Amino acid sequence: MSKKRYVQVGVGGRAQFFYGAIAQTYRETSEIVAFCDVNQTRMNYANKLLAETYDYPAVRTYKTEEFDAMIAAEKPDIVIVTSVDRTHHRYIIRALELGCDVITEKPMTVDVEKCKEIYDAVERTGRNVRVTFNYRYAPHHTKARELIASGVIGDVHSIHFEWLLNTQHGADYFRRWHRDKRNSGGLLVHKSTHHFDLVNFWINSEPDTVFAFGDLMFYGRENAEKRGVTSFYQRATGNATAKEDPFGLQLDSSENLKGMYLDAEQEDGYIRDQSVFGDGINIEDTMGVMVRYKNKAILTYSLNAYMPWEGYRIAFNGSKGRIEMSIIEKSYVNAGGDRALEGAVEGKNIAVFPMFGAPYAVEVEEGVGGHGGGDPVLLNDLFGTPTEDIYNRAANHRDGARSIMTGIAANQAIKTGLPVRIDDLIKI
Repeated sequence: MSKKRYVQVGVGGRAQFFYGAIAQTYRETSEIVAFCDVNQTRMNYANKLLAETYDYPAVRTYKTEEFDAMIAAEKPDIVIVTSVDRTHHRYIIRALELGCDVITEKPMTVDVEKCKEIYDAVERTGRNVRVTFNYRYAPHHTKARELIASGVIGDVHSIHFEWLLNTQHGADYFRRWHRDKRNSGGLLVHKSTHHFDLVNFWINSEPDTVFAFGDLMFYGRENAEKRGVTSFYQRATGNATAKEDPFGLQLDSSENLKGMYLDAEQEDGYIRDQSVFGDGINIEDTMGVMVRYKNKAILTYSLNAYMPWEGYRIAFNGSKGRIEMSIIEKSYVNAGGDRALEGAVEGKNIAVFPMFGAPYAVEVEEGVGGHGGGDPVLLNDLFGTPTEDIYNRAANHRDGARSIMTGIAANQAIKTGLPVRIDDLIKI
């Protein structure tokens, strides 16, 4: 069996999840042949990790302006896109035009115009785009889909979905490029794309109308000043004030953070450890969303990014009963430690409450690895030898659009104070 050839564009914190899997577990089926990034130092560090962590030979490196030349020289089958969110569409589209399929990190892109461009490119080229929704593959999320599809609570009429990001993981979005909505679409696009995709996946429908409120209520300098804070700093590393701040991130305390960001910042000026109570943050940290789906189900959703614990609670209300799911996740900082801890489950509970009958707990197999055990299953689906999936967890560009359009519409509703119909923005 011939190996599939991969190149990867963007070698920041999320990149090792993909190239590390190829270099370690899927050598028989796949090979990574090149990196592409704006930053040569970061690509050199990725090659260092390939050699030292995986005993894998260094790959050729290309700056982003050499993307076309990389495709011509390396002749990859598939391009893996793990760059800054706002640039996803650029590499997705060009890869398709140059005859490659694409695997892209979520969110697929950040606004309507870029989404339309990706749709047009897929239709024009006939190539494929995979969006890596690893949460679909977590055993407890698959079980929720199975329960709903079995009809145990009848038709789903409403969903309540509350997601909590704690003061370690949640704060991290406000240190990084994500704090600028032009880069990430805000948390309702960058983070909630996972959650909105899960709802689409669970109830087998897609969003129709969206309304939302949201604001920056905890992070940012103005909010800190309101709470009486008087000592501020721009970045944490090497700053004495930041050493006493539980929200400060010291890049020199982690070999990975140092090699990937601190040592590389002189090249492109990217500061990874900005103060979460600084100026220039224009994304929300407190959000509430209501969605009507094509099948008439109603979602009420909240996301808060400064909570004392990490996890989520979900309730599905149906014509024959109710399903409740509660998950506690481990806390983490992106690229700051063991990748298997990203979204790893500390505790979970799923219960079914029949309309006329005794409630009962649902047993779920223990997943191993990040994102509730979904990561290893997703990676095998991408790079290994997947079997037929009765749950249809593999996500294409249409799934990517259905998830981000809920967040994009929510952003518009926050801005205008009006409900937004998805069909008025794009036909998905």
